[in-house]
Amino acid sequence: MDSRCDNCIVRQFNSLRALSKEELKKVSDAKISRKLKKGDSLFVEGQKLDGVFCVKDGVSKLSKLSSNGKEQIVKLSNKGEVMGQRSVIAEDCTNLSATAINDMEVCFIPKEIISNILNTNPYFSLEVLRHMAHDLKEADDVIVNMSQKTIKQRLAEAFIYLNKNYGEDENGFLVLTLSRDDYANIVGAATESLIRMISEFKKKGLIKTSGKKIGIVQEQKLQELSEGF
Repeated sequence: MDSRCDNCIVRQFNSLRALSKEELKKVSDAKISRKLKKGDSLFVEGQKLDGVFCVKDGVSKLSKLSSNGKEQIVKLSNKGEVMGQRSVIAEDCTNLSATAINDMEVCFIPKEIISNILNTNPYFSLEVLRHMAHDLKEADDVIVNMSQKTIKQRLAEAFIYLNKNYGEDENGFLVLTLSRDDYANIVGAATESLIRMISEFKKKGLIKTSGKKIGIVQEQKLQELSEGF
């Protein structure tokens, strides 16, 4: 299989689409492909990154540890995203940790390559700015959600988000299977409370479960719950 950047479809989803053929060749020659298993770490909060990660396949959780040691999942990073741009451009330590939720394939692109292209290609610089602005907007939404929505609303919203972005399998269960701890860390609840809430949702007929798997039964009612109705 050809693993060169100019033949890679995922670059169409991120700032790398602004690169010329010559620049893509430089990136391709310098990148290092890595495969990660579920639970493997890409980077940890406070780490100094020597480059960025382009996600070729799989999903990772981006999380932050609070002062009491509780993990808060800020977002899920998907195929096509470039992680670590802010840290590399600002020459700053990472603000979040990235951990594989399922098997992943990523390409590591060294910092020098990114810096050189930023200095010579204004279209690439603009694309990077756009993606970082989008991340800032998402972060603003997370802050508002955490402060203004109840845990039940946030859980309903999480189920809808996972369904919309990753879909269902043939049995009607969410394709992306998260642990109960991960759900708790997304909505900002203790795991025990989260487990009780899932049972409550199930009793009301909003969702169905099978082991770790969760399926949406009444999407409209979940949507209304997430919006506070």
